Amino acid sequence: MDPEITREKLIRAVRDQIECELLLGASWLPFERINNNPNRTDPDDNPTGQMTMAARAKKQVNEMDKRPMDSKQEKLDQLARVVAACCECPLHKSRLNCVPGEGDPNARIVFVGEAPGQSEDEQGRPFVGRSGDLLTNIIGAMGLSRQAVFIGNILKCRPPNNANPTPEQVAACSHFLHEQLAIIQPEVVVALGACAAQTLLKCKTPIGRLRGEFHEYRPTPDSAPIKLVATYHPSYLLRNYTPDARLSVWKDMQDVLKELGMPIPKK
Repeated sequence: MDPEITREKLIRAVRDQIECELLLGASWLPFERINNNPNRTDPDDNPTGQMTMAARAKKQVNEMDKRPMDSKQEKLDQLARVVAACCECPLHKSRLNCVPGEGDPNARIVFVGEAPGQSEDEQGRPFVGRSGDLLTNIIGAMGLSRQAVFIGNILKCRPPNNANPTPEQVAACSHFLHEQLAIIQPEVVVALGACAAQTLLKCKTPIGRLRGEFHEYRPTPDSAPIKLVATYHPSYLLRNYTPDARLSVWKDMQDVLKELGMPIPKK
């Protein structure tokens, strides 16, 4: 085993533990609680009945609205710290950085992808690789900038080898995105690709059939409905960069601009 890889994982594990403890209110680090039992393989095992780190992170999210906060940005920053300390699935063990999302906390439009890739994992920012360049161009063609929208993903950590998110990973992580959307309260969510659209709409309908109409999405059961548009993921356009595919996405973006009463730039 490469000693550098082992050291890097150890440092990351210690860092995540410290961040989690500090985030959840610790003023000291309880090193005496470390369990040296060689038969214990899961750091989130809970033989004492105490709340696990994952459960504590989720509890922190659920209690966010109970504490006064001055702005949407403050709430998003707090949620990003919870994301950074999350251990709800094994992806936190292999990531370099979590990717909570970025953009205008008062955005009228939120773009949602499926998961970070290698470039996103390295930089801790969403859509900064080749797909990100294309998404930035699409947003620019709408007469907007990345700073004027919010961009995020269903998963906040990169799956190894950019694999498709598993149902277990989606179940463990998607509540963070719902919380973000409940905070931002955009007018339109643009779901990029089948994973994002199907997760938010809780369906298995193919992306081709979801396109072309507005759907209703609620971040939480008591939230006001948000309009959702499903379109092709930028990575799909990179693999299938045909005039029909490009026109389909541009038509979807025109529909978004019309819905918001915004001017449609001439192509």
